[in-house]
Amino acid sequence: MTEIVKESRLRSILKGLSWRVIATATIIAIAYFKTGDVSLALEIGAIEFFIKLLLYYGHERAWQQVPRGVVRKIVKKS
Repeated sequence: MTEIVKESRLRSILKGLSWRVIATATIIAIAYFKTGDVSLALEIGAIEFFIKLLLYYGHERAWQQVPRGVVRKIVKKS
């Protein structure tokens, strides 16, 4: 039987941060394209960064509570 390794909280945070940098740069570019206002685009990006970082972290931690293989067992039963 293989050992199930769960991600640490630190790894979840680092994954969230690295993804948020990419995604926030994208939303800032889109906001700037739509508004033409750098200040507004950066404000939107800052708000989006923190809200989605918290949501991502919660999502990652919730999935850590689901034992691996459970989803496949549920899908195979249907």
